[in-house]
Amino acid sequence: MKRILWTALLALALPMAAFAGSNKSVDFTNSGGALTGSSAGLSLGSSELIAVNGFNGMSLVTGDLGTLAFSTGSLASGNLQMGATFNGGGSFVITSNGTGGLQSGVLFNGTFSGPVTWTLVTLANGTHNYTLTGSLTGTWYNGTTVDGATVQLTINTGKGFFNGSTTISSGDTNISTTVPEPGTLGLLGTGLVGLAGALRRRMKA
Repeated sequence: MKRILWTALLALALPMAAFAGSNKSVDFTNSGGALTGSSAGLSLGSSELIAVNGFNGMSLVTGDLGTLAFSTGSLASGNLQMGATFNGGGSFVITSNGTGGLQSGVLFNGTFSGPVTWTLVTLANGTHNYTLTGSLTGTWYNGTTVDGATVQLTINTGKGFFNGSTTISSGDTNISTTVPEPGTLGLLGTGLVGLAGALRRRMKA
């Protein structure tokens, strides 16, 4: 009886360990596009997607690959000139045109999952940049729920401050998913079959 019990436990333990999975991520780089802002929120109409790394195990793909657009929630604190926090929500959409073997269509459709930080960066020469950072959650192209984060950097605004509109210099967005290890389902099937066989033999004895 002990032997059968240990066999059953081992059969179940193997697939459960495999379900731990490993983290996979896809990195997106965008450039350009008009960023506008008011107390209602910040909005990037469309920025060119110029690089994608790690999509479906692919290496780095560059070129005119599609677009990235977003909008935040409303202003929560601070101000647009000196730095602020915006509410989450809004939208965040990454769309591919299918270049370089990428899936064509919307790759990520989501929202900001928490507060969005708008930070003033004053350089040594007295000129300014702004960064936008926030966490994301949404739907991957295959329907699974995924999470991520984005950092967007504006062009230098000179010694003046943000006046409601500027241009994105570059942005980086990382979308992460947890993918089961290869063979997980096969191991699970093997484990269940083994357990059923052991129980069947025990019942006949």
